[in-house]
Amino acid sequence: MDVLSQNPTLLAAMVALLLLIGAFAGVLAGFLGVGGGIVLVPGFYYAFAVLGYESPNLMQMCLATSLATIIVTSTRSVLSHNRKGAVDWSVLRGWTPGIVIGALIGVAVAAALRSGTLQGIFGCLAIVVGLYMLFGNSNWRLGSEMPKGPLKYVLSPILGFLSVLMGIGGGSFGVPVMSLHGMPIHRAVATAAGFGTIIAVPSVLGFLLVGVPAEIRPPFTVGSVNLGAFVLVIAMTLITAPLGVALAHKTDPKPLKRFFGAFLLLVALNMLRKSFGY
Repeated sequence: MDVLSQNPTLLAAMVALLLLIGAFAGVLAGFLGVGGGIVLVPGFYYAFAVLGYESPNLMQMCLATSLATIIVTSTRSVLSHNRKGAVDWSVLRGWTPGIVIGALIGVAVAAALRSGTLQGIFGCLAIVVGLYMLFGNSNWRLGSEMPKGPLKYVLSPILGFLSVLMGIGGGSFGVPVMSLHGMPIHRAVATAAGFGTIIAVPSVLGFLLVGVPAEIRPPFTVGSVNLGAFVLVIAMTLITAPLGVALAHKTDPKPLKRFFGAFLLLVALNMLRKSFGY
């Protein structure tokens, strides 16, 4: 608390930065159907590192806080999509057990790793997501229907596990999986919003039990979740996500999706650079 109390200007700058990050994440989630966590995790890391809270536990806190925001944004999104009849509840129910198991394993793994390692994992996975955004084609298909049986029981925990290690909801991995198996994109985006809630709730409950030493954690942190950042970001995403949805219905998102894919590659490479200590 001493850093903030001794430097009100820095506190104001952090609040402004978190509000800006939240606004951007909200628009992005509504416009492109990808999780805001893609922006929130590196954004949180930058904001808290600037404040002087860089530590071996910082990435855990960034992942946990991002996932906490996803509980609110994904739940709001899936309810909105459901009013339009766009959510495939049979897929959501069938994939829930595996996703929850994968998410809890993800929390356990993240709790055992240091920030540098988690940055490297985030960077590698973000490169995969960025390349898919840049070069992915909506006509690509791996099958005509969602995986069932053994394949579903393999893919669903992997989806939950990887999402927790990136601090994201269901969009970045869930939407490609569903669209590659023949689900229309709007239905895939709507259903992936439900994946986000399923991933975030158990993982945040787990992260609340993963403590950060008092001397290196920012104020308003419970377990690994920073409540201050959570409140500020949620306030902005609730305002800006509907703007993103409105834009998605008025414009062609493909050029912006390609641009964001390139931007994400730069973010990923920067995370990898930091993970190697450069």
